[in-house]
Amino acid sequence: MNILVLCTGNSARSILLESILTHRSDARIKAWSAGSKPAGKVHPQSIKLLAEKGFPIEGLTSQSWDDYAKDDAPVMDAVITVCGSAAGEECPYWPGAPLRAHWGVEDPAAAEPADQPAAFATAFRLLTARAQQLLALPFEDMNKDDLQAELDRIGHA
Repeated sequence: MNILVLCTGNSARSILLESILTHRSDARIKAWSAGSKPAGKVHPQSIKLLAEKGFPIEGLTSQSWDDYAKDDAPVMDAVITVCGSAAGEECPYWPGAPLRAHWGVEDPAAAEPADQPAAFATAFRLLTARAQQLLALPFEDMNKDDLQAELDRIGHA
């Protein structure tokens, strides 16, 4: 299953979930991430945390969602937004036919610098828990309506 993870800046939450889904799915999922207003670089705390957790960090980039709207872009089966609500963030909307879900997590990059390690750890924990719920499903054998319902349930958990 191809999943695009969207956020505003594509430097923290979306990068974390891209890595979790891709590297913990036993090749069942290939994830990419992008932002509506990309920061242009992956947040250093994202790189540090992923490296500490044993995830590959090579090739992680902060990029625009426009890259995935091109004709030669991978076809997405699902789009998951991870924007939070506390800061009044506007989540990007992805048009088209893929399944869509919102798994909101507050932006750890918005925390005070001294609080960022804990904020990133919290975001990683929440995103990992949601990813594990998805990975526990036989999503390859599910119809679109049932999978959409599960993606929504996970986002509200």
